[in-house]
This record gives sequence, C-alpha cells and structure tokens, in this order.
Amino acid sequence: MAKRDREATRARLLEAARLRFARDGYDGTSVRDVAADAGVDATLIFRYFGSKKALFDEVTADLPAGLLDDGPPEELVARMVGAVVFQDWTGYGGEHPLVAMLRSSAHEDARLRMREEVCATYVRALADLAEGEDAELRAELLSAWLVGIGILRSVVGTPALTGAATADLAPHIESVATALLGRPMRGTSGGTSEG
Repeated sequence: MAKRDREATRARLLEAARLRFARDGYDGTSVRDVAADAGVDATLIFRYFGSKKALFDEVTADLPAGLLDDGPPEELVARMVGAVVFQDWTGYGGEHPLVAMLRSSAHEDARLRMREEVCATYVRALADLAEGEDAELRAELLSAWLVGIGILRSVVGTPALTGAATADLAPHIESVATALLGRPMRGTSGGTSEG
C-alpha cells in the first residue's frame, strides 16, 4: 500500500510540474507551487526527484525522438508535424513539451538541453535527409518553421492554424519541406497530399 501511495504521489507531482513548467517556465515555477498543486509537502519533490532541475528534466523528457525511426524517410517531416502540432499534449496544458522548454530558455541548463535534444535529434535527422549544399542551414530553417507552426497553433492560437486539420497543412508542408530538403517529401504520413 505504501508503495502504491508513493507511486501515486510521484505521478501527481509529475502532472502538476508538467502543467506549471509548460505555463510558467523553469524560472517561473517554484517547487512550493508544484507541491501545492499536487497537494503535498514540497520536501517530497526533493525526496522523489532530488532537485527542481531533475524534476524539469523528467517532465520534459517526452520529446518523441522515436518518431525518427517510425517510417519511411520521406514521411519524417509529416511525422514531426503530427507529433509537434497535432498530438494531444493535454498533460502539458495542450502544448508540446518543447514549449515548456522554450518558456524556460532563459535558464542556461534548459537552453543547453533544448539545443542538444533538438539539434541532436530533429535537426540532425533533417540534415541527413537534405541533399546538396547547406544541408545543416536548410534543416535548421525547416525546424524553425515547424516550431513556429506549433507555437502559432498552440500558444498564440492564430485562427487559420488552430482550425486547420492535417490534410489542410499537408500540401504546404510537402511543398516547403521538399524545397528546403531538395528531395521529395510527403505532407501526410502514409501517402501524398494529392487526392
């Protein structure tokens, strides 16, 4: 029973921290706030996680790097759009964990971790797909565009992007990704945007 209680308390702390970090960023979130949201004493954060940084690292560990290997290379951008823009991130207040990291970018550790994870996974995968010169630059441009789409849709809530479905974005995603990477890319997973 005690183990079940510990697991439940730890889960409540993680849930509260996800929402706090996503909304307020690293510096704007205190361990007292997280503990209060979870209905427990703040000392439990240090008992279960060791530090605020370790808690942050755990709650932002959901960047779906696995999608890089989940299908054909020509569908990688479509999988990224699905994960960053259209996946349900309710546990983070409806936003991708990357948004929590972006809100925490004033904190040096969070900024370095974000750079390492984004560059070592997404940008590197796109650069490996790019053909021709300036592959790294074109991969970063495409990454910036995709992150911008996610931010405008989930944080800013612009009307056209918020109301758009995957099929609405597919031809535009396909066109831009194909142009920047110099090779045919699909705008939706599992098929072309035509039809």
